[in-house]
Amino acid sequence: MGAAMSYPARDSGHEVRLVGTHLDRDIITDAEKTGFHITLKRKLPDGIRYFQFEELNTALTNADLLIGGVSSFGVDWFIENVIPRIPESLPVLSITKGMLDTDEGELIPYPWLYAKAAEKLPLHLSFNAVGGPCTAYELADRDHTTVSFCGNDIRLLRQIKSWLETPYYHISLSSDVMGVECAVAMKNAYALGVSLAVGLSERLEGIGGKLHYNSQAALFGQSVKEMRRLLIMFGGHEENIALGAGDLYVTIFGGRTRLIGTLLGRGLSFKKAMESLKGVTLESIVISQRTAAVIRKRISRNTAKAEDFPLLLHIDDIISNGVPVDIPWKKFE
Repeated sequence: MGAAMSYPARDSGHEVRLVGTHLDRDIITDAEKTGFHITLKRKLPDGIRYFQFEELNTALTNADLLIGGVSSFGVDWFIENVIPRIPESLPVLSITKGMLDTDEGELIPYPWLYAKAAEKLPLHLSFNAVGGPCTAYELADRDHTTVSFCGNDIRLLRQIKSWLETPYYHISLSSDVMGVECAVAMKNAYALGVSLAVGLSERLEGIGGKLHYNSQAALFGQSVKEMRRLLIMFGGHEENIALGAGDLYVTIFGGRTRLIGTLLGRGLSFKKAMESLKGVTLESIVISQRTAAVIRKRISRNTAKAEDFPLLLHIDDIISNGVPVDIPWKKFE
């Protein structure tokens, strides 16, 4: 997604400097030679300058905006290796979707986590984020996309919007960081849940056979219901459920989250399913376990009810406890 953001940036006339992490050396080397991104599988816009991570300071010189595109698995690395090198005048726009759970039964959005880490240095940095239904591949194809930029400074958000909005990349603004980030983080967990129905239908019809859309729709509806409850529980504005539902919709149509849910629905154990996907990073697993851990803590303290989150807790049982897929339909009533 970090590379995909170069399309609206270049289409808006800006200079783009694409910096790889220590894991992206081949991507940067190849793109610098050919202009082709080997994992995005697209030719990148002309005029991009490419940098290996050791050249980060050069890339940051006189920049107007830093777009951070690490995965959830790279958040700690970003905190340790990137944040200390960000000039205080440079705003950050994070495209990483996810949240961190705490022992106190809270979920922390990544922009807040980044800001807390920066304050310890101490650095006064502005961390903002992108939420909403958007796949990197379709953004690179310039398909119409609606997202929300969230942060604490609405004037700064307006400035960033003016830099990146294009005829196909449509941006709304929000000061509700928790609401936006919670909504789009939850979609990964629940997309896995909806995808269980794909595997269950394949168990009956065979792989490539008829899909059963009633069951997918039922799980989609239950997912939105539980996501809305989570939004309210953690203090987000519930209208942001629109972002979560849209992101959920686009995620269940393909990618790694749909694949792991499908494999589990077919009857593979979580261990076997993960073995078949060796080497694939799955943010849906991380956010499912983190969110379920928070809910279970709150249930033990009587500040949440298990009957409000039957799908989430079943997903966690499948992942964490090796329970076979057995959708708790009656609990949805």
